[in-house]
Amino acid sequence: MSEETTEVRTGPVSVADLDLKPALEAVLMVVDEPATEEYLSKILERPRRLIGKALRELADDYTAQGRGFELRYVAGGWRFYTRAEYTAAVERFVLDGQQARLTQAALETLAVVAYRQPVSRSRVSVVRGVNCDGVMRTLLQRGLVAEAGTEPETGAILYVTTNYFLERMGLRGLDELPELAPFLPEAEAIEAETLEGVPSFDPDAPDADADDSTTTEL
Repeated sequence: MSEETTEVRTGPVSVADLDLKPALEAVLMVVDEPATEEYLSKILERPRRLIGKALRELADDYTAQGRGFELRYVAGGWRFYTRAEYTAAVERFVLDGQQARLTQAALETLAVVAYRQPVSRSRVSVVRGVNCDGVMRTLLQRGLVAEAGTEPETGAILYVTTNYFLERMGLRGLDELPELAPFLPEAEAIEAETLEGVPSFDPDAPDADADDSTTTEL
């Protein structure tokens, strides 16, 4: 009796072997600005013609299915947006978030921005040791941080605290923040060594810090 054998595939899966439409969805979930077909073609290693065709088909599918989001071609690229019919739900979510307490993770992220501003999300992630995309989005929605240009070397968006942050903290200015440097003697060294290794995460997925149940009113 012959023995059945099964070939086991080892090693990383090639991007070119991935199903195109799910791969496009995965990438578009994490973009900070509309992604061009040329860029998506390079990332997913497919002809631009196939990328464009798949994107248009996805957009049509979402509309036909009545999804709460849509895929739009805007400013030369593609990105997910909330469908206009469900704007009220999103506004309710954002407004309710203004009254919610900040988690310990959000407070830690806010502290990093306060002491190292202007700072990019990737650098904040390095200092904290975890991805902070979801938490940063919360802080933006709460009006505690704001965008402040881009980093010359990488083009990454930089973030700073706002006047509302000062108001909530009871500070007249950032110079009134407690001295923190003595407690972080190796921060620069850690950042320099690990910055390039910061992974990319889905900003719309639950943040790794979301499990932290400690909350603080701010």
